[in-house]
Amino acid sequence: MPVAPAVEYKSRPHMRVMARAGRIVADALEAAATATVVGATTSDVDAAARQVIEAAGATSNFLGYHGFPAVSCVSINDEVVHGIPGPREIEEGDIVSIDCGAVVDGWHADSAVSLIAGHARGEQDAHLVDQTKAALWAGIVALASANRLDDVAGAIEDVADAARLHTLDGYVGHGIGTSMHQPPDVPNYRTRARQAKVKPGMCVAIEPMFVVGTGKSTVRDDGWTVVSADGSRAAHWEHSIAIHTEGIWVLTARDGGAAELARYGIAPVAP
Repeated sequence: MPVAPAVEYKSRPHMRVMARAGRIVADALEAAATATVVGATTSDVDAAARQVIEAAGATSNFLGYHGFPAVSCVSINDEVVHGIPGPREIEEGDIVSIDCGAVVDGWHADSAVSLIAGHARGEQDAHLVDQTKAALWAGIVALASANRLDDVAGAIEDVADAARLHTLDGYVGHGIGTSMHQPPDVPNYRTRARQAKVKPGMCVAIEPMFVVGTGKSTVRDDGWTVVSADGSRAAHWEHSIAIHTEGIWVLTARDGGAAELARYGIAPVAP
């Protein structure tokens, strides 16, 4: 029987450092979102995130990762994830997904948002963005009481099914800590394989990626940009979350997730 890779369990002090990194990521994403206006380039969006990370004295965990050339991924419309910032101008109604991370004292945080530049081209686009965000929070809510990460996967898939959207095949969330990507995987859909048991000390990044079309994808010749195979539009949301003995804390939300989780009767607990 193959042995699953070991999960890195964090102490409460480690989680507090990750929360510092998470707040920087939240600030960087807010700046990047503000820069996401019609006529701006995806490089402009990346520059806004870069300025915040550098001003905070943190480092980017995206820049240089397997050669990636920017501090954020900026993906537009049928680009689901891993879009490389460049000279492309943002147009009215574009769905723009921004994924960003930071490192503080060797500890990582990672988060993503999707938004519509200007006015939505139709109700379907707004539905896509809103329901992908709803799936993120459904996954976080499930994590708060989960026995295994299967519960998180099921909660995300249930939102996709109810919204008549599809999860992106083959792309999942991940553990996070002293590296940006580490065990365990956090699927966005039910699988036959049993997922990792949820235990105090785990930190995970939950990141649903929804598409209007089939969920199949390809990678462009740049080796990074993942696009929907049928050209359908996509959205991506992500948060990093810590699990400890007293509860959960959304590391990349300034309030630990309190405002969103209150709707479900859950109060996050700072590590």
